Amino acid sequence: MREVEPGPGGGVIRFARSELRVLVAVNGAVFWGWDGAGPEPSYALAGASPEPDPRAELEPDTDGGWRVVAERVTVAVSRHGALEVLTPGGVTLRRDLPPRWWEAEDGGPARWMQRSEVPADARFFGPGGPVEGPRPRDGAHRLGNGVTGTGSTAPVTMPVQLVVADAGTHLLFVDNPWDGTLTLREGAEGAGSGHDRVGTSELRMEGGPVRGWVMAGTPARVLLTWASLAGAPALPPAWAFGHHHVREGAGGEDEVRRVVAGHLERGLPLDAVHLGNGHLNGGRAFTVDQDRFPKLPVLADELRREGVRLVSVVPAAVRAEDRRGEGAFPDLPDARVRYAGQAARGFAGVWHTVDGSDPFGRVDALCLGRAAHEGLRDEVPADERPLVLSPSGWPGSQRYGGVWSGEGAAGWPGLRASLARVVGLGLCGVPFSGPDVVGGGRDGGFELYVRRLQLAAYLPLLRTGAVGPADGGPWGYGAAVLGHARVALGERRRLLPYFVTLAHLARRTGAPMVRPVWWPAPEERQLRDCEDAFLLGDALLVAPVLEPGAVRREVRLPRGRWYDTATGRAYEGPAKVLVDAPLERIPVFARAGAVLPVRAEDGGTELEVWAPAPGRSGGGLVVPESGDDGDGPEAERYSVTRSGPRVVVRRETEDGAQEPSRPVRVRGLDGTGGQM
Repeated sequence: MREVEPGPGGGVIRFARSELRVLVAVNGAVFWGWDGAGPEPSYALAGASPEPDPRAELEPDTDGGWRVVAERVTVAVSRHGALEVLTPGGVTLRRDLPPRWWEAEDGGPARWMQRSEVPADARFFGPGGPVEGPRPRDGAHRLGNGVTGTGSTAPVTMPVQLVVADAGTHLLFVDNPWDGTLTLREGAEGAGSGHDRVGTSELRMEGGPVRGWVMAGTPARVLLTWASLAGAPALPPAWAFGHHHVREGAGGEDEVRRVVAGHLERGLPLDAVHLGNGHLNGGRAFTVDQDRFPKLPVLADELRREGVRLVSVVPAAVRAEDRRGEGAFPDLPDARVRYAGQAARGFAGVWHTVDGSDPFGRVDALCLGRAAHEGLRDEVPADERPLVLSPSGWPGSQRYGGVWSGEGAAGWPGLRASLARVVGLGLCGVPFSGPDVVGGGRDGGFELYVRRLQLAAYLPLLRTGAVGPADGGPWGYGAAVLGHARVALGERRRLLPYFVTLAHLARRTGAPMVRPVWWPAPEERQLRDCEDAFLLGDALLVAPVLEPGAVRREVRLPRGRWYDTATGRAYEGPAKVLVDAPLERIPVFARAGAVLPVRAEDGGTELEVWAPAPGRSGGGLVVPESGDDGDGPEAERYSVTRSGPRVVVRRETEDGAQEPSRPVRVRGLDGTGGQM
């Protein structure tokens, strides 16, 4: 260390051959950048970099180092350039060693590497698409576009790392879109002569700036801070939380009508049909094959009256009409680039087919989402919101839409990986995602199809594909599978108001809709290792069946009382319980005291309340669908109290507690549910 230049929120520290910029922002996030790298410009940030915290400043530390003390975090820089992030109580969350550079022989960009250490008990989560799970295994993980090791074609690269330890939770974002490799090794307590072995993270990048952000606190606080930096997630339209069906074939308008009628006649809820490349004229983006779709706007209006929207595929490249087989990419980083004409054709949204085979950067994929979202937003009616889905992106993509992760890997391992991907993306700030549920072909058996559909029914995005070469839905597997599908899709339809509420809360708080079971209690170590179940919001725990032939499964329940929603039986956590998981359903548990908005038989919204344990209380939030492009109405807050056999539900307002204006159904009092 040679020189220190204090400034608002931190300052610049100069060494013999490098310099480090450190600042703590007003939202508590910590920025660090080496050799002149600053927070801007950045595609990841929702706007300008947050202002520095005027109360935080560089001050001398022990052993010749310097530190910045802020309300939520302390940042210490040693005289040799190691950067340490600590809790306000002085407990280390992470330690980043100075980076190393390798100059290219041909004068190209300099590669660099940075090694970091975390506590021995810490567990890594994220970084989204490139790895197989929300908790990546020890070893190297590629940060870059391309097909993943599981065979998935969803190259959503989120260089976002969530680290959970006893001392606290923190998130690291390395703001660099270049290709790289992340090598992880979890630590171990008491390893080697009774000493702890710290966890390590080694990041190697092929070029680009050496800069990043760190934010610390509870998981909820961390994701809120991350959302304030990278932007609030887009709010999908309410129908987007229903059932989407993808038609990739070359059939025309009558084929679409047949598919829709096939679902509705069999009692299968359907909310959207996604048209694939088969409806385009020669595969060219933004075109329609007029021979097979001569009256597309008329078809769209007809289906909308049935409650079904049309969504169009959009390839990344625009193929030239007069130069067959060639195409061009629009200048997507130009903020003036917009989609045009899609709403006039009758489409309520678009889905992109960018994948690792395209010569397409991750930042370009973010800009593609922006062009689609802002173009559609300008065209759709004022009381509607557009839907944009992409398999690729970069931090900030959530501002414009969600992620569809394709079919993923084949077989039962692919089922487990699809769950892990949704959980991991949620922890990276992308709450709206889901895999495609496909049947036949490579996977064959109907059991896997049923289990895929049952899992997807509780994930934010539910898209199904054709079963067999000619059929459009699960009836292709026979009456038994059709019955199971009807139950799964019916439950999804019933939970639509709950999904809408979670989407509004995700936009306002950054909290994922699908959460790991440790979310409310990261200090409970046993929950950190649970990867075969998840929380849907804070009210439901879903335990999908991930193994063939299983009709029972073990479920780890967090602390508190939980009700099996199928039987009404109460369980006290923390505990491991063995429950039935027949082919017709998967285990789902409701937290005691929870309030869920659900769809009533008359199509309205009612409150499903799960009785608190005797002497305990509960509550929940409900955000009704507003139908506009704003942030929606205020959340309705409900409280639940129990005294003996009596459960009282009140709506809490500024004027005091009131009777709920919605129907209420209390469950869990007698094991079978009841009416209040």
